[in-house]
Amino acid sequence: MHRRASEFAAAARDRYDFEVTVEEFPEGTKTAEDAAAAVGCDVGQIASSLVFEVSEPGSEGDGTPPRDAAESLVVVVTSGANRVDESRLAAHLGVAPADVSMADPDDVRARLGWSIGGVPPFCHETAVPVLFDESLSRYDTVWAAAGTPEAVFPVSPAELRRLADAETITVSE
Repeated sequence: MHRRASEFAAAARDRYDFEVTVEEFPEGTKTAEDAAAAVGCDVGQIASSLVFEVSEPGSEGDGTPPRDAAESLVVVVTSGANRVDESRLAAHLGVAPADVSMADPDDVRARLGWSIGGVPPFCHETAVPVLFDESLSRYDTVWAAAGTPEAVFPVSPAELRRLADAETITVSE
């Protein structure tokens, strides 16, 4: 098993007493379509962890204090069949649509400890809000990244939500 996938499995066990069954696919699972083809499931069952940067409150001079740097990231776990509606996400977060964008990959790695394509829905190095798109709830099992672009693990949507301490919302287009 890849070192990073092993680190994720160990963190899930140590932090959450959750035994992860990591499956690795050398052909890669970078996109939801790739992951679904490798796993042999519907693309909707891929739980994609997307990381967004949210502009700090107060950056527009509205008088509110800036957030801690770690709080400027939010992880959205959504179905691989969906696209995140950034306007809907912004409205949920109480910011303008222009204040939400995909996070810089270097920031994701530095602050969450995982690289884009392998970001799991939990076990981040920094506590960040996690939002769970309700569209994943229609499946019995979903597949999420396990620390590398080649590794995934199966989990029930309810268990994923619990482990990630995620808030359920509708963010897909």
